[in-house]
Amino acid sequence: MKYVNATAILPEKLIEEIQKYVQGETIYIPKPQSTYQKWGTRSGSRKLIDERNRAIKAAFARGRKIEQLAMEHCLAVETIKKIVYKR
Repeated sequence: MKYVNATAILPEKLIEEIQKYVQGETIYIPKPQSTYQKWGTRSGSRKLIDERNRAIKAAFARGRKIEQLAMEHCLAVETIKKIVYKR
């Protein structure tokens, strides 16, 4: 999160209104919920994890044991169970 000086982006009247509530403090203004993205969407991590999970489900469906999948993917047995049994 980068710091932006309010005087550089906000109208003077709005700054005066905000100053009635806070002066000289750093405040966080969140994004609208409609612009939220799932974790890893921008970096591509979400896509990689989804692909890995599909491969794990497919291997399990072909008869691979949960313990084998856990060792191959360096994940806990419980994590593999969550992946393969999730609808």
